[in-house]
Amino acid sequence: MKAVVQRVARASVTVGGEQISAIGQGICVLLGISLEDTHKELEHMVRKILNLRVFEDESGKHWSKSVMDKQYEVLCVSQFTLQCVLKGNKPDFHLAMPTEQAENFYNSFLEQLRKAYRPELIKDGKFGAYMQVHIQNDGPVTIELESPAPSAATSDPKQLSKLEKQQQRKEKTRAKGPSESSKERNVPRKEDRSASSGAEGDVSSEREP
Repeated sequence: MKAVVQRVARASVTVGGEQISAIGQGICVLLGISLEDTHKELEHMVRKILNLRVFEDESGKHWSKSVMDKQYEVLCVSQFTLQCVLKGNKPDFHLAMPTEQAENFYNSFLEQLRKAYRPELIKDGKFGAYMQVHIQNDGPVTIELESPAPSAATSDPKQLSKLEKQQQRKEKTRAKGPSESSKERNVPRKEDRSASSGAEGDVSSEREP
């Protein structure tokens, strides 16, 4: 799932010349749903959007407050084109969730937003319609969000290589039997009178905050 979040002074959606939705200060969210998205990705995106700190606090400190902190409005617009893959110069949308399935998923997304926040402050466009989205970006501030890919740990070639190397080391350790360090633990050590107890104290103090 992908989202483009824009901090806005105002935003609205018009369909067929009629304004169907509008907000004042807050965020406008363009949401692209992929074939692989599940309820897990939905919940992740809801949390990220509502807790994204793109507003100032009372003292003017930037990036300190979320839309929930400020009690501002949210305008959501479904935008399958965010799942675009270019084939040469032609956009291809085969990664986007099919329309009927995506509409149900999008409605679930809106429902979760309203449960997590104030329902009256969540507005949206018209799913599947040809819309004019009017956005007065404040800043401008635009943040791209993407939910973690399913099974990212096992699909990443670098991560796979790392896991394979770890497994190989484990197998080598088993083949060698007791490690050198375990053998050393069985050998009585002579007291090192040259070691400074003060130095040991310095080491421990470095580890503790």
